[in-house]
Amino acid sequence: MNPTFCSKAVCVARNWRAHIKELGNVEPEEPVFFIKPTTAICPLSEPIVLPKWSGEVHHEIELALLVDTPLKDATLEQAAAAVSHVALALDLTARDVQARLKQAGLPWEKSKAFDGSLPLGRWIPVQEVGDLGELELKLLVNGAVAQCGKISQMIHSPIDLLVEASRYFTLSAGDILLTGTPAGVGPLAPGDQLELFLSGQWAETTEVYHGC
Repeated sequence: MNPTFCSKAVCVARNWRAHIKELGNVEPEEPVFFIKPTTAICPLSEPIVLPKWSGEVHHEIELALLVDTPLKDATLEQAAAAVSHVALALDLTARDVQARLKQAGLPWEKSKAFDGSLPLGRWIPVQEVGDLGELELKLLVNGAVAQCGKISQMIHSPIDLLVEASRYFTLSAGDILLTGTPAGVGPLAPGDQLELFLSGQWAETTEVYHGC
């Protein structure tokens, strides 16, 4: 399945307490959602091209869920049944742009939804991965562990997030849910080599290039 054959991506911010703490944010009372358009989605196997208008693009490893049946005001059972595949993904964030926009009280889609800001890995059938809560995300940058965390450490589980998101957005077949990132986010630089792992069994690699 081609990862770029997808529609919108519904993403969640601040879903891991250690990540909230490292950025100096306050834990929200409910999930904070934002949306990335189809133009943000690109294959994780291709090099990451840093945008020329940002001087600080951060890596954020995440678990992506693929919805294969429409969801609206879904129950837990309906949400769980709607997930057909999972994948490793990066939520690239122009942190300098985000900080400037947040300080001004403005929306920060520019920092999150830009072209190529959602490198997406190969889809893995959900039956192969088993219990989502037992999965572990790990990101190595130039051979050193930068991010690592178990899905069970999330504030809101992936299926709970689907249920909550479906209250506000109709999730169509082909939509993606990104579930948040563990602590350890940091800036990318040209030449960086990235290795992403899901429970040590599934892996993706990519590298970072200068923008044009």
